[in-house]
Amino acid sequence: MVARVVTWSFNGVEARRVDVQVQITDCGTLGYFSIVGLGDKAVAESRERVRSAFASIGLAIPAKRVLVNLAPADLPKEGAHYDAPIAIAILAAMGVIPSDATERLAVIGELGLDGSWQAVAGALPAAMASVAEGLTLMCPAGAAEEAAWSGGQVLAAHSLMGAINHLRGIAPLDAAMRGALDEGGAGPDLKDVRGQEQAKRALEIAAAGGHNLLFVGPPGAGKSMLASRLPGLLPPLDARELLDVSMIHSVAGMLERGRLTRRRPYRAPHHSASMAALTGGGPRARPGEVSLAHLGVLFLDELAEFHSQALDALRQPLETGEVVVARASRHVTYPARFQLVAAMNPCRCGAAAGRTCGKAPKCMMSYQSRISGPLLDRIDIQLDIPAVSAADLAAPPASEGSADVAARVAAARALQSQRAEALMAGGNGAIVGTTNATLAGSALDEVATPDAAGLELLRRAADAMRMSARAYHRTLKVARTIADLDGVADVRRIHIAEALSYRRADPGMPQALAAAPARTSSGRAHAVSG
Repeated sequence: MVARVVTWSFNGVEARRVDVQVQITDCGTLGYFSIVGLGDKAVAESRERVRSAFASIGLAIPAKRVLVNLAPADLPKEGAHYDAPIAIAILAAMGVIPSDATERLAVIGELGLDGSWQAVAGALPAAMASVAEGLTLMCPAGAAEEAAWSGGQVLAAHSLMGAINHLRGIAPLDAAMRGALDEGGAGPDLKDVRGQEQAKRALEIAAAGGHNLLFVGPPGAGKSMLASRLPGLLPPLDARELLDVSMIHSVAGMLERGRLTRRRPYRAPHHSASMAALTGGGPRARPGEVSLAHLGVLFLDELAEFHSQALDALRQPLETGEVVVARASRHVTYPARFQLVAAMNPCRCGAAAGRTCGKAPKCMMSYQSRISGPLLDRIDIQLDIPAVSAADLAAPPASEGSADVAARVAAARALQSQRAEALMAGGNGAIVGTTNATLAGSALDEVATPDAAGLELLRRAADAMRMSARAYHRTLKVARTIADLDGVADVRRIHIAEALSYRRADPGMPQALAAAPARTSSGRAHAVSG
């Protein structure tokens, strides 16, 4: 007789079905207990944890030939969450629990030596996969609250003995209840930022269109302070986005007591982070910072201090919205549609050229050349911000805060959402998201073509600034967002001019083309030159 229990293997955020098959026979070596099926070290060590858990409740592995097969055999198995399904399958093969009790059951969980069930990562994807196959998931009580968000039937088990009593019909387990939902409280407010009106305007545009953003300025100019206020300007996660983000955090083991939040992720890794830490990897191909920031913000402070290989590894995720971690045995894909916000000093000594830096302009050029051109080309808004003056510091706080800006951002995003729905309804497959930053191909041509004056200005600027095709299109996307914030349907010359002002120019670029309307965070524009 072969006893079977369903469990799950994780490939990125995808849960794949694994059948735990147990056969106990008299033939062969007595006391033989083997686990086959391409398991890692943690799976191999399950034998000892299962033995001890059985001993803690007065049971023993039969002195026979016990073979555990994890099918499909060619699928790599990683992690300690196979302990509980292996134990349940052995109990069914021993006749301790009825064989039919596991027919529509999926099990995950790590066993302690005392028979307790320990929380494991990935409970939410496992529960979602169980719902898709019409299975009931039995999981540790510590992971049940997040699994309950799947909407399926989830049983919370505290111990192996509790699971046995449930399967024998002695003491049924309680159905798991969902964890708390954090709607996201008020974060840092823009009112705290003194001066830097142009930077606030750039932050609003970035929030409204989902654009990547780079601040370049001296120490103390408020670059990090501005970046930390971006999540407060973004709309909360909707139901679908909340599930997508929570699935990644579940696999990473970052959901505490099943608590989900509608606040968009904000990740700020240290500049010593490796390429694997940023993009994902390691022996078990864990999600990196770009995936943990999915549908949120990835803030890279001191951008030029990051390893060049780590930074260049961001180029593909910025384009495709996903990252593929390649291993000899498999490829793991994680979502990575994040908004990049970066900050850096103009040179190594921190001072802008022409001030206290004695090596200017060579120092500035050498320091900023650490950032590759292809990566800079993928950053829609690049802004030089000045130092904060004493007059700015002495001035009273701004009257407009994050709530006011967030309202304008929400209105602009609502327009983009309606436009995206109309494009998809019309059969346009060139759109992959609802923000202007995700427009591509014919969709961009359809909604962001400027008027004649704007097109002429963009053409002249593209030639003078030696824009690549990517930079040209990203300028159009930023202009489309500015028009949305103004509440107008057409992209006009004033929108193109302001969008051009957010692309840092080469030193030799004609200043007339670089000039653009200087707007405050309230959106008021001054005269345009060029």
